[in-house]
Amino acid sequence: MVAIDEETPTKWGIVGTGVIATAFAQDLRFVPTAEIVAIGSRSIDTALAFAERFDIKRSYGSYDDLLADDNVQVVYIATPHAHHYATARAALEKGKHVLCEKPFTLDQAQADDIIAVARSHGLFLMEAMWTRFLPHMRRVRELVATGAIGDIRLITADFGTRFEPDASHRLFNADLGGGALLDLGIYPLSLSSMLLGPPEAVQAFATPTFTGVDASTTMLLAHHNGAHSVLACTIDSDTSCTAVISGTHGRIEIDAPFYAPTSFTVRGRSGSERFCFAEDGIGLRHEAEEVGRCLRAGLLESPLMPLHETSAIMRTVDAIRAQSMQRIDTGVQHHL
Repeated sequence: MVAIDEETPTKWGIVGTGVIATAFAQDLRFVPTAEIVAIGSRSIDTALAFAERFDIKRSYGSYDDLLADDNVQVVYIATPHAHHYATARAALEKGKHVLCEKPFTLDQAQADDIIAVARSHGLFLMEAMWTRFLPHMRRVRELVATGAIGDIRLITADFGTRFEPDASHRLFNADLGGGALLDLGIYPLSLSSMLLGPPEAVQAFATPTFTGVDASTTMLLAHHNGAHSVLACTIDSDTSCTAVISGTHGRIEIDAPFYAPTSFTVRGRSGSERFCFAEDGIGLRHEAEEVGRCLRAGLLESPLMPLHETSAIMRTVDAIRAQSMQRIDTGVQHHL
């Protein structure tokens, strides 16, 4: 196990050099207790360019070489979805703590396996669901917990962004974990899970792209207390990207995009209150701060994004995917 010293910055290694890795590196500039010490890519030229941009001392042209670096304490995995499982597992086997981008894995079986590996090695592991740690979402959670809107009866949330059909793009590639559900749907699912826990029943419908991955998926989740979640995701249109949490005494309306730093309004029978938040960077720094906080506290998982919940979310994803794609295969959606 790699120990985290109380006095020195957490030493990060980043696996991947794409858009999300770039955004993460930019946001770590706002975390004085974190330092990027290595970057790994499938191409040494790409790694060198990334290192020069962010003043990183060590560059590697393979993921394995980065994982073998003894200076790296925590690995941030920002590879395409289909590579999360193997890379996270390899990092843990090398004794590294891991922050793994969402979707955590492609299915629950993969998630449960790397969770077991982390626990057997006594290492920290967390899904990089950055929304969970944003100031506005922390405040939403506090308001719900104190009964500001009563008991939740309904959550509605959507995440949709139009992508032009392109067989070479990862979102349209099944081998890379493409489709709306894994890439975008994970956000409203995580919001629902955070506030209502895992569903007791799932109904889901999907529309496929020309490559077979889902272009759009709509989900209805029924929860143990009688509450419902109505969630949607699509890579075929630009949706509102808002969320509404409705309770017995009021509702919380989260502005677009609900999954990123934003504002919200609490509306009750006696009036409304607006909540706004200032932010340095784009918001990814908060998950990095949580990793550092947990490691310095000797925690092997975050109480805000616990591993059992990550596993449960992937179980829900499995159920949604199986049900929605079965409807596509059998043509059930046409028999009304």
